[in-house]
Amino acid sequence: MVPTAMTSFSSGLMRRRESSAQVAAITTAGEAARPEPSQTAEAPQMAEATQTAGEAARPEASQTDEIIRAISSDGFVSITAISSRGLTERARCIHGSSPVVTAALGRTLAAASIIGSSMKKEGASLTVRINGGGPAGSIIAVSDHEGNVRGYVQNPTADVPSIRPGKLDVGGVVGKTGMLSIIRDFGEGEPYTGAAELVSGEIAEDFAAYFAYSEQVPTVCALGVLVARDRTVAAAGGYIAQLLPGAPDDAIDIIERNVAAAGHVTGILDGSSVDALVDAVMVGLSPRVIERRSVEYRCSCSRERVLSAIAGIDKAEYEDMRQKGEPVEVTCQFCDTVYLFDVSELGDKDSSLRSK
Repeated sequence: MVPTAMTSFSSGLMRRRESSAQVAAITTAGEAARPEPSQTAEAPQMAEATQTAGEAARPEASQTDEIIRAISSDGFVSITAISSRGLTERARCIHGSSPVVTAALGRTLAAASIIGSSMKKEGASLTVRINGGGPAGSIIAVSDHEGNVRGYVQNPTADVPSIRPGKLDVGGVVGKTGMLSIIRDFGEGEPYTGAAELVSGEIAEDFAAYFAYSEQVPTVCALGVLVARDRTVAAAGGYIAQLLPGAPDDAIDIIERNVAAAGHVTGILDGSSVDALVDAVMVGLSPRVIERRSVEYRCSCSRERVLSAIAGIDKAEYEDMRQKGEPVEVTCQFCDTVYLFDVSELGDKDSSLRSK
């Protein structure tokens, strides 16, 4: 039986004033399930009160997924936030994922979209790979330069027991014995690859650790997915906030206090717009929105690309397919689109490669 709602939330903050090898991460025990009228919420009272008090002032939730980028008035803190319920639900439908895998993939897609949207060069792409050795296997998310994403999980139906009723164990299904890698491809030259060991498998903490260790950028990252009784996605999103060069230490204190008071991502997004995330994290910093854009789950596969990929396989395997004379079926791992090719379309391998 699936609870009324199951939540997945994690956050991590790397404090700049600590030594570069030391991590002081802000974490929470995770959101409680959305309570029935007769139930008592398990979320901390302070966080619950903060969310309740702020709901009247929150703008109406957008029906489309959206990313906004903002900067503090003094120019020392930047934040990019995303509301990603639609694209996370689209991924769930494509892969038929279990609730806990939906949460893991949803968090990864949100982070990939945030980071990918910062790559301004047209045609640039970003690939996130996570493999923590858990039942879910590898998680891959790919973003274009506008933040549109697609994703894949090796074992989408993997499942593990919840930490408690309503609290999904994302770290358990992902595992934490492995790496998070980010590949930035600008379409020219060699792609830039950075990697860091997983901290918890909870995704947000792992991205924060990646930025601290691999890119030496003090970062707070919070990501969340709320899964409803029928396993659909009720809310999803998150944010990445970073200190910019010259930021004073008190900026860290402000962000830490705001993150603790803001509570869970999905508690804010469930019924509110992505602007509410920025407002909650940037209290006292007078944020100015500098960019706003819609994003979606978008696969770039096509018949031509798939045919080109077939031409790139091992020559002996390629020729074996041709000689069998049977139709070749290929399924895109990101969107489950099935492509069927007649053997006559394959042609000679050498000539196929020359035409690529």
